[in-house]
Amino acid sequence: MGSMSDQKKASSNFCLSRRSFLFLGSAALAGRLAIASKATAESVTVERSTITSIPFYKTSIDLTDPFTFLAIGLANNSTLDNPEGIIGDESFERMVARYHAAVVANGTFFGKDDPKSLIGNIVSAGRFVKYSPGENHGTTLGLRAGNQPEMLTARVDGQPLWTQYWFSLTAGPRLLRGGKTWLAPRTEGFTDPHVMGVAHRCAIGFPASGKKLILVTFLKPLPLWREAQLMRAIGCSEAMNLDGGASIALSQSGTILVRPKREQTNVIVVYDTHHKAPTFLQQRWLRFQMGERPTLPEG
Repeated sequence: MGSMSDQKKASSNFCLSRRSFLFLGSAALAGRLAIASKATAESVTVERSTITSIPFYKTSIDLTDPFTFLAIGLANNSTLDNPEGIIGDESFERMVARYHAAVVANGTFFGKDDPKSLIGNIVSAGRFVKYSPGENHGTTLGLRAGNQPEMLTARVDGQPLWTQYWFSLTAGPRLLRGGKTWLAPRTEGFTDPHVMGVAHRCAIGFPASGKKLILVTFLKPLPLWREAQLMRAIGCSEAMNLDGGASIALSQSGTILVRPKREQTNVIVVYDTHHKAPTFLQQRWLRFQMGERPTLPEG
């Protein structure tokens, strides 16, 4: 058994190792230690604001912080290696209580009928949550090595390189490309009037720097074009729509800010320095940075 000193040393080594990947080639060791010592700096923040009479919650996620981890949480504590994506659903309250995260929010679309299978390919913790070989619908947000974000629309950009993602979520329609409004929902494969019309919406994106993710939970129904305008005004260069309507949900530090009107199948889970990621997630992150990649499910 290791001593308390050994355990603290191991924890410190983990932080340095993770940080070395995030800041490789851009800062000296002293600089990285200074960043880690900022006890008052918050890597994940949630604030309520309003733009042109549209209220919303803005969640900012610092991708350069060594304690920031993103994952997909699944209903009924389902395992990650589940390529068919059949998991059922569960109350948002129970999922929030189970994950003990800084932020938990609604994720991507799912089938309305049993068994409520997930829609779109998904990777979490360097493992496939859902995988269909011919998947080419919607838009994918992916995090590559070093937490570098990218956004690809399969029918325009080609299929993402799924095995290069530590985290990925496929939803849509896309809202922004290169800082400009980009709306082609039918090209992406969307026809559902609930998606195409005016609806309660949630979106995720990132600025041109790629140093953070911005998750926005709108509190008033919007058409897609208005959602795109607002995501640009909030600071995104790339953005896509997430599941919305009765699925919209948001919690901060265990407190539910937006309560969904239906049970959830999947959620976005964000950990930070105050809500530390599970050990297995931290270990998988390091292995991914050292070259371990998701294996495509057979068949």
